[in-house]
Amino acid sequence: MKNVKNMSVPLLCSVFLFSVAVFLWVFGVYVVGSMGQSCMIEWQFLSMCGVDWSLPVIVDYISVIFSCFVCLISGSVSLFSVSYMEGEIFMRRFMLLIMAFVGSMNLLIFIPSLITVLLGWDGLGIVSFALVIYYQNKKSLAAGMLTVLANRIGDALLILSICFLINWGEWRIGYGMTGSFGLLVCLLVVVGAMTKSAQIPFSAWLPAAMAAPTPVSALVHSSTLVTAGVYLVIRFYSTLIETQEVLWFLSKIGALTLLMAGLSACFEVDLKKIIALSTLSQLGLMMFTVGVGFPVIAVFHLFTHALFKALLFLCAGSIIHATMDSQDGRILGNLNYLLPFSSSCLVLSSVALCGMPFLSGFYSKDLILESVFSSFNGSLEVFVMLMGAGLSLVYSLRILLMGVFGQNYGSGLFTYGTESGYVVSSIIVLSMGAIMGGWLLQSVWVNVNGFSLVGVFGKVIIGFVTFFGVSYSFVSFFLVKVFGKKFFGGLSRFLSSMWFMNMVSGSFLAGVGLKWGGLMHLHLDLGWMEVLGGQGAFSALKKGIGLSYVMQSGSLLVYTRVFLILLVLFLVCILSW
Repeated sequence: MKNVKNMSVPLLCSVFLFSVAVFLWVFGVYVVGSMGQSCMIEWQFLSMCGVDWSLPVIVDYISVIFSCFVCLISGSVSLFSVSYMEGEIFMRRFMLLIMAFVGSMNLLIFIPSLITVLLGWDGLGIVSFALVIYYQNKKSLAAGMLTVLANRIGDALLILSICFLINWGEWRIGYGMTGSFGLLVCLLVVVGAMTKSAQIPFSAWLPAAMAAPTPVSALVHSSTLVTAGVYLVIRFYSTLIETQEVLWFLSKIGALTLLMAGLSACFEVDLKKIIALSTLSQLGLMMFTVGVGFPVIAVFHLFTHALFKALLFLCAGSIIHATMDSQDGRILGNLNYLLPFSSSCLVLSSVALCGMPFLSGFYSKDLILESVFSSFNGSLEVFVMLMGAGLSLVYSLRILLMGVFGQNYGSGLFTYGTESGYVVSSIIVLSMGAIMGGWLLQSVWVNVNGFSLVGVFGKVIIGFVTFFGVSYSFVSFFLVKVFGKKFFGGLSRFLSSMWFMNMVSGSFLAGVGLKWGGLMHLHLDLGWMEVLGGQGAFSALKKGIGLSYVMQSGSLLVYTRVFLILLVLFLVCILSW
């Protein structure tokens, strides 16, 4: 009976989230769409010294549809958790953290003011730490510390940008804010967003966060935590466009992250980490798209990516759950016979990730490639972007060849389970989104219909980039050893280690940062700050109280001494003056 009560909690949460998603979709399409413009609702708390303290809420196509997709994916994850977290004792606590995560993300979505964005921004960081360390082992704690330390850097940079915004007298970032510290504020906001979206050099925490339960990974890597930085940059693009140096820097970092994550995913063997690195690659593509001047297309790709990436994680979670927690791609295989539904949906989500025509990923990815061709960028930058976009088919094929169609080197068939009805239902919901999401968005959102004319040569290159990774299947079957040794023999360790990002950012934050924190605690908190601070003040107060007791003891000799001392001090002061 207790287990039934525990399982009723995620069911109720999923029903609630699905209802909110349906309401937001109807509201966003018919109400916001009929108005044809965004509106802002603002509650003013107080006005002091020319600065308004208010809570603004912005309602437009981007915020309403994004919140709708967050609730839809969260509802599917809650439904998936009914089966995946079946033996969990503290199911109510787990679902409370999930709902807090969704609430923090919605706060971030609807509030355009930096000082109130911190409510959702810090909420995401704190709840993500609690979710990553949920299994309470050493690996989870190390990953949680790395995650929260990287996020705290972004929090500190946002707080610094708020401090500099005092010069403008406005907490919202909008048009025309090119006064003093304009470039610095924009740079702080962009670098703070890069920490949350795991761009170079803050990339180490995202694969480490795979220590969380798979439902949490599906939520974190699709529509909530990692997309918060991209959404912040897109929301404040109207100010960033006035500082072209910051956008130039953002495009270069996004292109490098896209290439680095794509190459690392081609050498990874852990199933969940390959999907995590594919998320990092797509985040780099979104940042690059914003940097070259197409924020609407970037947010369109953000929405479509959330749908098929959540589906990819849920299918991988179903496979891991059914194979007794096996996620090593070297021993998985033949799952198309053992788990046909999850395997077929894994193929569907991987194909959508590649940009197969008429699936959701095709509409946004093809539009990004066309826009980059029609914009004025350097040839090297365009080549890096095309290389990174083409690698998506390579690591998607690696997932399928390792997990679905390859040889099984695991245990016997008796260890495999079957998909429950809750898993199937949640995967069906996201499968419909992966198939029809891009078409639905393009039919109701006029700004993402795409009118870029790139010519026949450009379309041929785009098609080649989308499908050239098919050659990897032949290489994998026939020439994998020769190809690997010849081209990537000496670089394999460098490429598989995310260009040593674990040492650059992970070891620096978790190792050097914690070491210096311990030294500061030892020498500052327990050292001279304690002598001059708490213990020192207590000792001085204790001695002063003892002296006052002596002075008020009632002895004539003590009073005479005090009188003579005060008289001498008075005469010295008079004579020196």
